[in-house]
Amino acid sequence: MSEKEKESSLLEANDGKRRRKSPEPGLHTDNGGNGSSRRKFTFSIWYFIIVFLLIIMINNLFFSSELDQAISIDYSQFKEYVSDGTIVQVAFNGDEYIGYSLTKSEAVSTLREIARTHRIPSSIDTAGIAAYQTYMIDDPGFVELLDAKGVEYYATEPAKPSMLSYLLSMIFPIAVFFIFYAWMSKRISGGAAGVMSFSQNKSQLVAENDTGIKFSDVAGEDEAKAELVEVVDFLRNPQRYTDMGAKIPKGVLLVGPPGTGKTLLAKAVAGEAGVPFFRMSGADFVEMFVGVGAARVRDLFKQAKEKSPCIIFIDEIDAIGRKRSAATIGGNDEREQTLNQLLVEMDGFDSRTGVIILAATNRPEVLDDALLRPGRFDRQVLVDKPDLAGREAILGIHTRGMKLAPDVDLRKIAQASAGLAGADLANIANEAALQAVRRGHESVEQVDFEEAIEKSIAGLERKSRVLDPKERERVAYHETGHALTAYLTPGSSPVSKISIVPRGYGALGYTLQYPTEDRFILSESELLGSVDVMLGGRAAEETIYGDISTGASNDISRASDTIRQMITDYGMSDKFRNLTLPKRSSGIDGVSGAREYSEATQQYIDEEAERMMAARYSIVLGNLRKNKAALEAIAKALLEKEVLEEDEFAALAKQYAVQ
Repeated sequence: MSEKEKESSLLEANDGKRRRKSPEPGLHTDNGGNGSSRRKFTFSIWYFIIVFLLIIMINNLFFSSELDQAISIDYSQFKEYVSDGTIVQVAFNGDEYIGYSLTKSEAVSTLREIARTHRIPSSIDTAGIAAYQTYMIDDPGFVELLDAKGVEYYATEPAKPSMLSYLLSMIFPIAVFFIFYAWMSKRISGGAAGVMSFSQNKSQLVAENDTGIKFSDVAGEDEAKAELVEVVDFLRNPQRYTDMGAKIPKGVLLVGPPGTGKTLLAKAVAGEAGVPFFRMSGADFVEMFVGVGAARVRDLFKQAKEKSPCIIFIDEIDAIGRKRSAATIGGNDEREQTLNQLLVEMDGFDSRTGVIILAATNRPEVLDDALLRPGRFDRQVLVDKPDLAGREAILGIHTRGMKLAPDVDLRKIAQASAGLAGADLANIANEAALQAVRRGHESVEQVDFEEAIEKSIAGLERKSRVLDPKERERVAYHETGHALTAYLTPGSSPVSKISIVPRGYGALGYTLQYPTEDRFILSESELLGSVDVMLGGRAAEETIYGDISTGASNDISRASDTIRQMITDYGMSDKFRNLTLPKRSSGIDGVSGAREYSEATQQYIDEEAERMMAARYSIVLGNLRKNKAALEAIAKALLEKEVLEEDEFAALAKQYAVQ
């Protein structure tokens, strides 16, 4: 055998030993380590039940007393049987009389005949012996009757308890006690589920290369991945950094909106590094017992040091990392103690040990400053919603295993899903596949993706909601007003679809506008243009009917918010052109509190917002009245088809609209 083959066999043997090694106490592994012991315990219970039933059967077959086979009769009838010779033998058994139809000598000869013929009787009756039983009565003449009739009589020992009653009264309770004692011992001395082990941490240890996620499975977050590559390289080759005197960050905080892939990135880091991965939620540290969270933090870091190099991932760390408050009465606040212990542990372990903490939150503003200082969470990685190229890459990952039709354009789908996070895109891809199966398509088509996007944005289509013809017509003019205003507004996103099919909870119709590119800065004219589009629905109703309805409530609310933000936040008013007028937030939830300006300024904000809104509405109303023919033509087509696609709307608007 060559040296290389010897080395390979030795590595395989060592690997086998590691696989056979049992998991450490307090660690919940994914391989179900307690399954075998649980099966053995179940089998022992079934074995006990089977043996117990066999004992009962044997008792019934072989240990039944004669009393169980005797026929119970009245005392008077018993005396009649003695008088007429039916009973020729009587046994005094305690407080009972047992009478037999044969004498002892006759019974012996009968049994000999049975033995000679090899016949096995199942009872006394089948052996030819009749037995009768009755309770004793104080009758002095009964013995004289027996003597007069020549009946054999004698006293016997009262029947002993049957084996079944003996088991139930003595052995069975002892057996139940020992079974319960063994079960309680296993629960108390077992894993973290025991009643006395509530202080152990609940982290789930994922074995090496078991996450199943690599950086190639994460798209749309190239900058975040680049930040985390260093962490992976340190875990793979720590010597390169220690030789240079560099220290890898102890903690990396992943910050971003929900659904952007923070947990996915943490799994990818563990999968790329090939090291143990402790997965835990911030809420797992907090229990009803004070001090349990701190004990779990200590236990977690102790186990992590033993498994180093490794990664500790704490999801939703804001559950324990909130800012500490001096208003807490007493010193037994569970969250504060848990946070203090976490801060101590992060300071205590050496960065050269190879234990790296990854944490994720979508609320970084509520975290304690001591948690974010250098030396603890040294690096904060922003995991934001993806841009157009990122959304296209994410869709490419989530459609790898799908049968896509040739007409599927992922870039167009990415354009239509502006502002959505990675989790939303994954849901859209899955909904498109389900839609294709529901419609009987051989592959997932572009129309399936479009329907999935509309379902995600506007809600589930509700064709069962039947509208009154007048309401349906008003909804058609309302949605046409939005679309036509968008067409007449320079710089507005193009209209992709108009529908009067109800969707979701309260949407009776909708107009979809898909931007051609991602926008991060909006000019004043573009903001006013978005307000115009929101007001287009109500202006269309007034143009056609001369009055307005409640259908524009959501549009007015959004338009009012935009106008007020322009005045207070963006400095776009005439009087406060380059000045913000914010309100102080109250508490960590950002609830609006006292304003930082005078009452006169508040009055100006209200008046200016009303003036700007009236001016924009006047402009939109004038444009729609000038294009009333286009409004009526498009609304008529919408009433006929219920849905107008981008090309159909553009053709009608180009034909009838006047700029």
